[in-house]
Amino acid sequence: MTGMTSTARPHLNRRLAEFGTTIFAEMSALAVQTGSINLGQGFPDTDGPGEIREAAVRALRDGRGNQYPPGPGVPELRTAIAAHQQRRYALTYDPDTEVLVTAGATEAIAAALLALLEPGDEVIAFEPYYDSYAACIAMAGGTRVPVTLRPDGDSFRLDLDELRAAVTAKTRLLLINTPHNPTGTVLTREELTAIAELAVERDLLVVTDEVYEHLVFDDAEHVPLATFPGMRDRTVTIGSAGKTFSFTGWKVGWVTGSPSLVAAVRSAKQFLTYVASGPFQYAVAEALALPDSYFTAFRADMLAKRDLLATGLAEAGFEVFRTAGTYFITTDIRPLGETDGFAFCRALPERAGVVAIPNAVFYDHREAGAPFVRFAFCKRTEVLADAAERLSKAFAH
Repeated sequence: MTGMTSTARPHLNRRLAEFGTTIFAEMSALAVQTGSINLGQGFPDTDGPGEIREAAVRALRDGRGNQYPPGPGVPELRTAIAAHQQRRYALTYDPDTEVLVTAGATEAIAAALLALLEPGDEVIAFEPYYDSYAACIAMAGGTRVPVTLRPDGDSFRLDLDELRAAVTAKTRLLLINTPHNPTGTVLTREELTAIAELAVERDLLVVTDEVYEHLVFDDAEHVPLATFPGMRDRTVTIGSAGKTFSFTGWKVGWVTGSPSLVAAVRSAKQFLTYVASGPFQYAVAEALALPDSYFTAFRADMLAKRDLLATGLAEAGFEVFRTAGTYFITTDIRPLGETDGFAFCRALPERAGVVAIPNAVFYDHREAGAPFVRFAFCKRTEVLADAAERLSKAFAH
């Protein structure tokens, strides 16, 4: 019969069937429906530096980037990325062969995994993990092998013995995220040294997501894995303008690595977006050249916001884990008499007028993340103060 649709096979590729709609879409919709303060999705509620916004306007008006930019990215931005890596970390990259501009870090992750994995390859990732990691590994036909970061005092820590035990003959790649979303963990030099030694010993590739590199607090320091012995030529490093300059909608990310690794990632990337964000690339090139005072002030502002929200959450009765990096705070809801992060977050808008994200969505081992809830503090100070007051009224006794 004509006009009938076969239901014998689902429309969605089975590799993606487990993912569905992201929790961010669900919770952001809930925020709109209830008029709640959205501390779920990690985007700022103010724009970044005015001079950088004007640089994008200038590029638009001058006709720079309004047509397809070069596939690897505009030369000005690739040069600026290389200069940033040299100035910050003494890492030298050739802008022409070792730098690739992407449509945000999300595309960089996708392109790297699609390029470097064959079906059946195992990928070790720290859980909880950014949700696109699992989806991209699945699209590439890989198998994800989670190594769980677990609470240790006031933070989450990596068990290096568990990491070593997770490596098998099928392991192709380590997917590292530091500073780590959602836990706020920043891997130490000692931990990174051990990871680097393991990668060299077992001849593993590494994709390292460092998009929060400029958001480290207290005594933490961000050290790129590519700086360790034997790592430069086996590491794909991912950066992003959105997190550092508060222009998340521009979707400008990048990859640095050896010529062969970058060429591989570019081969996949050209069939994803091909190119993106033309005029914004010129603006980000100027942003990366901002003086150190910008980065220092940006970090200080986020630190003050972290402390404001952390204090409010603690006063409301949450157990608050110390955030050493990123703009997220992970909390434990068990002191509130709660154990199910999903149920808690779905009820929170009506209960307190605030939206958060259940960390369990970032785990394969859902039970390990069940009592943890993530709040974003990349919002205006008055918004965070309002959220803290709402939570205090809802939970404090």
